[in-house]
Amino acid sequence: MKILITALAAMLLFIACENKSKTQELSTLTKIAAEKPVADGEYKLEEDKDFIADSIGKQSYQGESEKKKQPSQQPVPNPDWDKKIIKTANLNLQVKDYNIYYAAFREKVRSLGGYVAQEEQTQSDYKIENTLTIKVPVDQFDNAVVLFTSNVEKINERKISSQDVTTEFVDTKSRIESKKQVRLRYMDLLKQAKNMEEILSVQSEINSIQEEIESAAGRIEYLGHSSTFSTINLTYYQVLNSSAKDTDSPSFGTKLSSAFKTGWSWMGELFVGLVSIWPLFLLIFVLIIFYRRMKIAKPKQA
Repeated sequence: MKILITALAAMLLFIACENKSKTQELSTLTKIAAEKPVADGEYKLEEDKDFIADSIGKQSYQGESEKKKQPSQQPVPNPDWDKKIIKTANLNLQVKDYNIYYAAFREKVRSLGGYVAQEEQTQSDYKIENTLTIKVPVDQFDNAVVLFTSNVEKINERKISSQDVTTEFVDTKSRIESKKQVRLRYMDLLKQAKNMEEILSVQSEINSIQEEIESAAGRIEYLGHSSTFSTINLTYYQVLNSSAKDTDSPSFGTKLSSAFKTGWSWMGELFVGLVSIWPLFLLIFVLIIFYRRMKIAKPKQA
């Protein structure tokens, strides 16, 4: 009996919940359908379900369309704040064969898109040496250092440094723009000048500002080129005769030639020093003459 009563109570509760949900759905549909009257003035709830679904779909579609129409606002990068970093490398290498390394080196520079800015070759009994200044694109800097130091006998020095000049680059460009605005104001004043004195005064200020602008523009160009092309100072050499080191004492002929040069230089310095005290020599000469005359005059008086 208790089980039957419990089952009946659960069934009644289920029916009540279902009716409540249907009532809420019906009220919602009725409210939406009220906005769409039919021709005969009546509202057809079952037929309006399709209308409600279409309305909801249209609203979502319109929302998506409006979102698509709105342009995406992305921050535009400011080119003035691109990193300007000057990279420099100093390399000192000992190679096995000077000519083979030089030929491979020229090919490596060409493949990297760089160029040789300066080159100086020296040779002695001990070694043959070449000192170069190479400019390579900044994005090829690390590759260049690796390529130049590969397949060498010994790496005596490998020093890499970098300098961030971004702030200086941006500040200099800002000063240029400010100077241009000042120049325009002076140009307006030049048009309003009433006499030659005012014209010359304003023109002098304009020329001074123009010089400052050109100087700053030159600095901008230098920083831009230095940050675009990195510098590699490369020195490589091949030992020709290990017994004849550069630290050995010089030969007798070298010592004799050096002694002549030193003596001649010393004599020149001495002569210049004596000439610089010519008033003292003149005073001594006058005193000697005066003394002799006094010495001759004393016997005559006696």
